[in-house]
Amino acid sequence: MQCSVLLVDDEESVRTSIELYLMDKGCKVYTASTAAEGLEKLDRFLPDVLLADLQMPGHDGFYLMREAHKRNSATPVIVISGHADIDKAVRATRMGAFRFIEKPFSLSDVEHAIREAACGSAGRCLLTVDSEGVRMEAPGWTLLGISDAMKDIYRKIMMVSQSNESTVLILGESGTGKELVARAVFENSHHPNGKFVDVNCAALSESLLEAELFGHEKGSFTGALETRKGLFGAANGGVIFLDEIGEMPLKLQAKLLRVLEEKKFKRVGGVENIEVNCRVIASTNRNLWQMVQKDEFRRDLFYRLDVFSIHIPPLRERRADIPVLASYFLKHFAKSCSKRLTGFSPAALQRLTEYDWPGNVRELRNVIERAVILSTGATIEEEHIISSPAGAAPAARQPFAVRTESIESMEKRLIGRVLEQTEWHKAKTAEILGINRTTLWQKIKRYDLRRAQ
Repeated sequence: MQCSVLLVDDEESVRTSIELYLMDKGCKVYTASTAAEGLEKLDRFLPDVLLADLQMPGHDGFYLMREAHKRNSATPVIVISGHADIDKAVRATRMGAFRFIEKPFSLSDVEHAIREAACGSAGRCLLTVDSEGVRMEAPGWTLLGISDAMKDIYRKIMMVSQSNESTVLILGESGTGKELVARAVFENSHHPNGKFVDVNCAALSESLLEAELFGHEKGSFTGALETRKGLFGAANGGVIFLDEIGEMPLKLQAKLLRVLEEKKFKRVGGVENIEVNCRVIASTNRNLWQMVQKDEFRRDLFYRLDVFSIHIPPLRERRADIPVLASYFLKHFAKSCSKRLTGFSPAALQRLTEYDWPGNVRELRNVIERAVILSTGATIEEEHIISSPAGAAPAARQPFAVRTESIESMEKRLIGRVLEQTEWHKAKTAEILGINRTTLWQKIKRYDLRRAQ
């Protein structure tokens, strides 16, 4: 690693250990014990990377960052701190820090961050702060929120990402974003050549799930025309995400436990052990401990999975995130529908924040998508906030059930609008409405809906 690093830390032992380690990796290292000394050496040596502690006597790391950016805004800054505080990470990120590393850390973590900074390649997953709130994002997904609960989740993601091996158990109701948290852990960890491989344990039968996870030998069963290495093989060097782990059959739980403990497995129909090195992240919306008590889930596997757990509270317990998420979805769907929408009316926003959201973020996303389709003006009005395709809901899902027109007329109007919006693409219409195509066809016939000529 050919680069120059300026290390600013008031602890001599920390400076010495990092300096010797980086020098052994081929770095040119300059050190300073105060922010003032660091700025002087920054001007003199123009290092490729600035590595600075936040907690120092006198001027702290935030002061050093401000002054460093004034002198040379192109120098990436990596900040380290011994105080686990998401607010400090957010503040450092807002000021332009390339990476935030929390003590205690391994020297390889520091090396990895410096390599990325020196190469000018930003980390794949960044913690950022803007007018919409605090977010973690990478291409294809965004984790967003401003509540204390979300800040705690960000903190835990950053903590567990320092390790590439510890198993992680993500808990939460359906629709809370468990897969997004799993992806955030993967993106923040160091897996240079590894992949993120996911599988829903509830979507496949026992035999299919076993073959999917561990692969199979050619001819091991009818239809096995070739050897497949399986998802554990594909995830080697990366992460395998086992969604809905509570639905995994007991037989496969035993095989999974062996992989976690021995780092090896046999393919279906195979006799040779195959070694694998990948991180396992699991999620569930069930109470695994209760399942253990009922002998529905292996106790030893539970303890092996629950090394580090992250609980995602339901949306009704973090209402501060509702307006933030709603605005984010509004911008996304307004753009995809080519509509100019400025926001929500006060009545619409009140309805959103007072609702309990049993379907959590997933339900909120669908409701905002329907609202954008129904909207005709510059803002989303209260009448556009519909919790189900029929425009009504069970009593437990009030206040959405209150309507001044019949359910049938609202359903007819909604289906007609979505059909027009999708140019009568029935599969897309059914997907947006949350119904199957057969039901959609029956409703089109029932309401005598016809495409405008």
